[in-house]
Amino acid sequence: MIKQCVLEDSPCTNCGECLVCDLDSGKVCDNCCRCIDRDADYIAIDIDEIMDE
Repeated sequence: MIKQCVLEDSPCTNCGECLVCDLDSGKVCDNCCRCIDRDADYIAIDIDEIMDE
């Protein structure tokens, strides 16, 4: 089964763009969660789609 890209509606090309930090484009995401707005009344992460590997 072909792996699907999580950023675009196309097959994964292993470009690594999905691993880039949202705050520092020169850094690989390390799940520090600093990109999540913690000053909000509540914290939510939208799930667009659940993909089965």
